[in-house]
Amino acid sequence: MSVQGSAMRVLRNWPIARRDALPAALWSATEIAAATGGTASHDFQVSDVEMDSRDVKRGDLFIALKGDAMDGHKFLPQAFANGAVAAIVDRPVEYPHVLVKDTTAALHALAHAARERSPAVRIGVTGSVGKTGIKEAIFLSLDRASRGAALRSIRSYNNHVGVPLTLARMPARAKFGVFEMGMNHAGEIAPLAEHVRPHVALITTIAPAHIENLGSMEAIAAEKASIFSGLVDGGMAVIPADSPYCEQMCDIAKTYGAKIITFGAAKNADVRLLDAIPSANGGSLVTADLGDTRVCYSVAEPGEHWIANSLGVMAAVKAAGGDLGAAGLALAEMGGLKGRGARHQIAVPGGKALLIDESYNANPASMRATLKALGQTPANRRVAVLGSMKELGDFAAKFHAQLTEPLSEAKVDFAVLVGEEMRSLAAELGKASAASLGITHGFAHCDNPAEAISALNEFGITHSDAILVKGSNSVGLGALVSHFTGIGGPLAQSKT
Repeated sequence: MSVQGSAMRVLRNWPIARRDALPAALWSATEIAAATGGTASHDFQVSDVEMDSRDVKRGDLFIALKGDAMDGHKFLPQAFANGAVAAIVDRPVEYPHVLVKDTTAALHALAHAARERSPAVRIGVTGSVGKTGIKEAIFLSLDRASRGAALRSIRSYNNHVGVPLTLARMPARAKFGVFEMGMNHAGEIAPLAEHVRPHVALITTIAPAHIENLGSMEAIAAEKASIFSGLVDGGMAVIPADSPYCEQMCDIAKTYGAKIITFGAAKNADVRLLDAIPSANGGSLVTADLGDTRVCYSVAEPGEHWIANSLGVMAAVKAAGGDLGAAGLALAEMGGLKGRGARHQIAVPGGKALLIDESYNANPASMRATLKALGQTPANRRVAVLGSMKELGDFAAKFHAQLTEPLSEAKVDFAVLVGEEMRSLAAELGKASAASLGITHGFAHCDNPAEAISALNEFGITHSDAILVKGSNSVGLGALVSHFTGIGGPLAQSKT
């Protein structure tokens, strides 16, 4: 038999997997109508799902959601002008559509239909700090190993709308889905977990984010651990072993019948740190014990918190049945995200300065971690632009004032403090004398980002300086980052 004939015989006998029989298009009109109980006006297929008409692209399904202040039906012309194929609506319209009683309920129904039709392993990620970065690292690991068959929450689509929207976007052929889940108040995580029904649920860490609304660290831990309530039978709970609330979270996981994997430096951790040394690129070379194997890998992101993050990534990838080698490569190649660690070289007198963009979110734990990373960053001078940490309630003054120690330990030369809550830190620095804390050029307190820009200009950033920009998103320090980098604007808010 010729080589060509042999090749044709192999192709004819190629094994057909269940996944091969699944539809290539994301949704058809018939599938949407069946999932939502609606009525389709036309026969169509869509390639993606969108709720914001400004983000619609050619081939999308636009869901006309109704909120307290906005009605998506008003933006149907813009959505179709941008390339929408069809819409889900609650009233007859002239465009191709599926007519339903309630568009929000239809989104939820479509999300659940996507979940049920796909064989994908679903991973849920929550925690006070590091959710988005860890979510991205897990996705990159699984996407690499599955050759593009993984999905994740884009941006920080982690709330009651973003989570079901991400599910609705999951192709029938997906092999993995990674879903970020955030909250502002008690009782918000469990419904998100019920949407996703994850096979693996990971908690990054517990920190006093939103303590104003939850009242105590124990309550925060309990709320985050409610993600385990949505686990499928036999699901895996991935929990930080170094957290003071590890035992509490493990107990909660056990009540839902979860299998538990812990990660961290603790001696009893299932995924345990053995060694971590600084690497030339500012990251780390990590060796970890996973029980049945040891792995050594590089982490591109700087800071000790990313060493801990990487252990959580390895634990989640292992629990999901992913490729640990691909996870190591993903961690070695991963760059910082906009507002969450992205590093920019900006032109200044004499050459270039490093600007570290952490403008998207801040709480006491992440402030300390990023200031510590700044202190480990080689630089001529270190500058910290710190915005207020929000939703700390009665604890706000205490937590802001306590930043004197990490500022001193990071050998910050000049601090720019932005926002009303930062007055307590400014008062503390004034009392102690900033110079005595090693802040040789003192500090400036500003009411807004525009004043902070002026303070930095007056200080005079020069070649080889390193500038950390860190604060809660509502402070608006993304505008300061954009001013100095010329890249984009501040991100939209999400829950943590």
